[in-house]
Amino acid sequence: MANIRLIRRRIRGIESTAKITRAMEMIAASRMRKAQERGLAGRPYSEKITQVIGALSTLPGAEQIHPLLERRQPKNIYLILITPDRGLAGGLVSNLTRKVAEFILGQKVPVKIIAVGQKGIDFARRTGRPIVAEFSKLGDQPDLRSTLPVSRIVTDDFIKGECDEVYIAYARFVNTMVQEPEIKRLIPVEPTSLAKGTTPEYIFEPNPQEVLGGLLPRFIEMEVYHTILESIASEQSARMVAMRNATNNAYELIGGLTLLYNKARQESITKELLDIVGGAEALT
Repeated sequence: MANIRLIRRRIRGIESTAKITRAMEMIAASRMRKAQERGLAGRPYSEKITQVIGALSTLPGAEQIHPLLERRQPKNIYLILITPDRGLAGGLVSNLTRKVAEFILGQKVPVKIIAVGQKGIDFARRTGRPIVAEFSKLGDQPDLRSTLPVSRIVTDDFIKGECDEVYIAYARFVNTMVQEPEIKRLIPVEPTSLAKGTTPEYIFEPNPQEVLGGLLPRFIEMEVYHTILESIASEQSARMVAMRNATNNAYELIGGLTLLYNKARQESITKELLDIVGGAEALT
């Protein structure tokens, strides 16, 4: 009987866990959709500003117009590491940090980290990497203003010569089931080249140099912002899938324990019947 009570208690505990994971799955699915909508809403702006910078980069001596286009021999590298604040997102964080560790070990110059997200902060501290700045608790729906400090730190430090290259590491959202860790260079800006045989159809006022100088910082801000939004979509998608798998595993465990419970209960009933029959025969 003690085994039956223990099995029944385990079944109730796993049922409670399944309810929690199911609720977390639904919450993550809702947040994922909102993050995707926010990312898609700003995509036309990001694409257009990229096209304009590509047109301006065709100007003679464009690298001398603004320091964000200047290519240097790297002596110091900044890496913006964007991770979730919380776990329970499957292998998302471990896959990203593994790729970041490979990137850092492959560099011949020091790499300093700007950690966005508590998991990234923990990774940098655990591995003993120098941290330039820490950002956490941006929320599931950050606005552009809340991400400006990240972009301004890397922009200002690059212009001052504190770093020579800036990279950004994040989980790129492919679809609901796939999120790929990616590291791309953010600064110096590498404008998208125009298609062969095409000429930019823009009139720049007051002049192309001033327009380029104003657009490049905005471009960095939008790249950081959209990357954070994409990371949030990846996080919520990975959490949704992880919680769905956890719920399915819980129900499988419940099924196995229920079968074990029924067998133990049947054995107990059979034993009691045998005891009754044996006692009745002893009395005759």
